[in-house]
Amino acid sequence: MGSISILDGKDKLHDKGQIPKILSDALAVTFDTSVGHDYLENSDDRYEFYHRHEERIPFDLEFFNKITKGGLPAKTLNIALAGTGVGKSLFMCHVAAGNMSMGKNVLYITMEMAEERIAERIDANLLNVSLDELINLPKDLYDKKVEKVKSKTTGKLIIKEYPTASASVTHFRTLLNELNLKKSFVPDIIFVDYLNICCSSRIKAGSNINSYTYVKSIAEELRGLAVEFGVPIVSATQTTRSGYNSSDPGLEDTSESFGLPATADLMFALISSEELEEMGQLMVKQLKNRYNDPTYYKRFTVGIDRAKMKLYDVEQSGQEGVVDAGPGFAEPKKLNKKSFDGFKV
Repeated sequence: MGSISILDGKDKLHDKGQIPKILSDALAVTFDTSVGHDYLENSDDRYEFYHRHEERIPFDLEFFNKITKGGLPAKTLNIALAGTGVGKSLFMCHVAAGNMSMGKNVLYITMEMAEERIAERIDANLLNVSLDELINLPKDLYDKKVEKVKSKTTGKLIIKEYPTASASVTHFRTLLNELNLKKSFVPDIIFVDYLNICCSSRIKAGSNINSYTYVKSIAEELRGLAVEFGVPIVSATQTTRSGYNSSDPGLEDTSESFGLPATADLMFALISSEELEEMGQLMVKQLKNRYNDPTYYKRFTVGIDRAKMKLYDVEQSGQEGVVDAGPGFAEPKKLNKKSFDGFKV
């Protein structure tokens, strides 16, 4: 009614520019009577929650599905830790391509490479041609391959580029609203390449602030965006200088801010070495996992084809010798009555 008064010219104190705020304040009123979860009275609700099927965005990689219990749930922040050139962008491009092939809507935000470069990597992955062959591919054959991909999926993939260190969650939120309005596009999963070169929407650029606080702020804002739009967000971060050559990186090797692993729901390291490169493999080590026991498949390997920007599952025999593999690789020792002989009751 206040908005109508402004439009009719009856309200002399407010102008039309204040109408959106008036509507937002009106819509913010809530009649929620809940004041918390009563442990005893709400036990039925709790039981239903335990058995409710949580929709997840699956991977096309077996071991990633195992450690996440079937994929990435909504409202989460998931981080890949790796050194320069190991394969952070390759990992995200592969997973994005796989999600689109599964019929999911994917938004890929890049601040490191041009939109065309990301699309080139995804082309190599989905069209099953190397980056070198892609340049020399005839137009008719290229169109035929793209049509084949198009016919097999209902998903969409949109790539949006922002200048390095100039885009924040505010820009991403505006982008999501515009995509919904102009293209009726609502993403099922968002990739941000990558977190450390975003800027914070809460901390002014150039302010005298330490990197711990700044990067933690970006991580919290991204996780808040995931919660707001009900999607999983996948991003990446660099290792420190000491962690770059490490064959066993940990959370302490996260560059710039330890506040990032404190905020993330899933964090894993991508590890490469000369031996792994020769075998065409990449090692994955779990660092933090809120979905499953992080000691379950703590380390495992995936195959990598850098020419085609692809990751793939390796055979079980290829996992032999992986340290701290957890219960998935070795059957736990069975205990019998004799195992407890000598113990006092």
